[in-house]
Amino acid sequence: MSANIVTLPRMLDGLPGKAQNTIYSALDNLRVMTSVGNAKVAATMAPSVFRGLILGVARDGDAVQMPAQHSTHFSLTYGGEFPEMYELYRRAVANQWDGDRDLDWSTDVDPENPERPVMPLDYPPFEGLAAKGIKLTPKEKLRFANDIASWTLSQFMHGEQGALYAAAQVTESVQWMDAKFYGATQVMDEGRHLEVFLRYLDTKLQKTYVCNDNLFVILDDLLTDSRWDVKFLGMQIMVEGLALGAFGTMYNFTREPLLKQLLKYVIQDEARHVHYGVLALREHIGKELSPAEIREREDWAYEVALLMRNRFLSHELYYEWFEGRMSLKDWDEVILNAPSMAAFRHLMFLRLIPNLEYIGLMSDRIKAHYDKAGLTSFLGGKNATELSGEDLIRDIAAYKAPTPH
Repeated sequence: MSANIVTLPRMLDGLPGKAQNTIYSALDNLRVMTSVGNAKVAATMAPSVFRGLILGVARDGDAVQMPAQHSTHFSLTYGGEFPEMYELYRRAVANQWDGDRDLDWSTDVDPENPERPVMPLDYPPFEGLAAKGIKLTPKEKLRFANDIASWTLSQFMHGEQGALYAAAQVTESVQWMDAKFYGATQVMDEGRHLEVFLRYLDTKLQKTYVCNDNLFVILDDLLTDSRWDVKFLGMQIMVEGLALGAFGTMYNFTREPLLKQLLKYVIQDEARHVHYGVLALREHIGKELSPAEIREREDWAYEVALLMRNRFLSHELYYEWFEGRMSLKDWDEVILNAPSMAAFRHLMFLRLIPNLEYIGLMSDRIKAHYDKAGLTSFLGGKNATELSGEDLIRDIAAYKAPTPH
């Protein structure tokens, strides 16, 4: 993939490195706030973009307040009108696992063990860094790979906290009682995922990173939106699609057995979560929304898809490792073109695009935009209703990542 999203005027050349980074970040953030073609979508996302990218509220303090304005749908009939959803609920109940009982936390995790690396040395973009004049010693390479693992797992942890709250909100808001039953199991799932990622970071890697600004923008936008179906679309389809790509990439690369088993359990849960989302949204979009409302959700999903593809660039690692040694613009180019990022994008869109198509958010109008972004090759793939957790694990394991250098 080209790195044209990080192209900026040559006027930055010649400025001190810190000034370049400041101007680059400001212009890059401004582009995010002004790039959405749908004015209504831009208006709904702007407060979250401002809080996350301009104010950087996720980087400081102990907590962030996100005022929620959704309505609770309290049923008075308790009707069981969605049998496919009820069946999914029964499967979720039968497949609950216990992070303390079912994972072997006595496993010795030594990040410096080359036989069972948490993040092997073929994951980081060392070739791209070398092309920018950054050459690391063998010891530095190992430490950098471990920091990438800690950064990645930290973002998983932050995402699971957001998923926990979104699942609780949607359980309140969704109209079908069978969906409320299922939603309760997802709240449990997300709490368990948050627990195990936190425990792994705390006891095995002993290093965590703050929530990435761009991840915060998406979570803040979802948790503060009043519309249950937008929360559903964002969390169950978009963020869970992102998670499956990220979890799958790390599952393929890691050689550490405890983390691999942990990720396998989580991926199997995520398969049900996305299935839940496509069932509810296909019904809702097909029967309840106007053409204008469908268009808005198509545009919103497209913008979030590009945000997820282009902006998870681990700037926290850049500032820790390379500030003063290379520009932020060069760092973004290296990350965007890294083979591991290509694997992540492939696995994410392999699942995301067919699900958007299945629920009715892939009109010819929006399809043309996905085509320009090079994402229509994923159309026609299997959606979440056709894939079990075991299917996902098999497909992830079968994916052959680009040959690392």
